[in-house]
Amino acid sequence: MDIAPGVVAGDEDLCAPYLSHLPITGVAVSLFGGTAAETLVAASDDLAARLDELQFSLGEGPRWRALKTRLPVLLGDAQKTVNGEWPMFHKAIEGTAAAALFIFPLAVGAVDLGVVELYHDLPGALSRSDQSTATVLSGQTSWYLLRKVLNVNSPDTDPAVEPALMSRREIHQATGMVLAQSGATAAESLLLLRAYAFANDLTLQAAAVAVLDRRLSFDPGNGGPGGHTLQ
Repeated sequence: MDIAPGVVAGDEDLCAPYLSHLPITGVAVSLFGGTAAETLVAASDDLAARLDELQFSLGEGPRWRALKTRLPVLLGDAQKTVNGEWPMFHKAIEGTAAAALFIFPLAVGAVDLGVVELYHDLPGALSRSDQSTATVLSGQTSWYLLRKVLNVNSPDTDPAVEPALMSRREIHQATGMVLAQSGATAAESLLLLRAYAFANDLTLQAAAVAVLDRRLSFDPGNGGPGGHTLQ
């Protein structure tokens, strides 16, 4: 299924694209970023919000595995307990309409942003095509949320650190290195650098210097995104 570019844009409903393109009943989107507390950004209905709240409150459930592994967690029969995993969560959702759960991590490069939690009121697996569609949509959601987070919280917008940002040459040089390492565009490479700085409570210049000193790499084959190094 083709997905029009920018279906996640502006201030439109983040849940709508998932409901439109996938065989699901409800959606919740949660954000984790930097030092910010976990936040439910959007939910399509009360049960979607409740499923998100339960996992956060109980400290267990498929969303935590998705965050840890950075891989989708697909439960075609969510009412069935497997190997005793998430016993409190399974008990809490017994008898609800959450017959199937599909959790996709939200991440951009090395930055983990949160999760999108999908549920269906009928049991059954997502097809390969639907999994691919969900992956594309979660990627679009990730970039949208990343830009939103950085517009509000980026360290280089803090007047307290302005003196440390007088020289932009290092940032431009580091952006070029990130571009070469990650294969992203110039704009995306700068966004990745800013995102790493935000997520690790660094100034943009500090992250840039780490790249220039080769203490930080965004090369997937050299401890890059998802496994970057910073010494």
